[in-house]
Amino acid sequence: MLNHEVPLDRVFQALADPTRRALVDRLIRGPATVSELAQPLPMSLTAVLQHVQVLEASGLVRSEKVGRVRTCHIESAVLREAEQWIAARRTSWESRLDRLGDRLADTSTTPTERSST
Repeated sequence: MLNHEVPLDRVFQALADPTRRALVDRLIRGPATVSELAQPLPMSLTAVLQHVQVLEASGLVRSEKVGRVRTCHIESAVLREAEQWIAARRTSWESRLDRLGDRLADTSTTPTERSST
C-alpha cells in the first residue's frame, strides 16, 4: 500500500478544492471540453485550465487536444482507488465503534446484572 500513498495524496489534494470537485462531478457524466467545463463557473478559462491541470497531475482526469479544443475525461480507476481507500478505513472505524459501543453497553450494567446474564 505504501507505493500508492503519493498518488492518493495528489488525488485528495486535488479533491480538496470545491471547483475541482465540481469539475470531477461534471466529468463523471461524460467527457467535456474545457470551454464546457468553464461555462457554469465564475472564473476565466485560464483559471479553469489550471484546475484541470491539477486534476491531470493527480491522475483523476486526462485530456486530449485536437486542434484548438481540449477534451477532458475522468479516470474512473483512480477515483475508484481513492474510494476503496476510504471504504477500507470506514470498515475499520465502524468495527472500532461497534466494539466501543459493546464495551460501553457492558460497563453501563451493574455488577449483579452482568452476573445474571
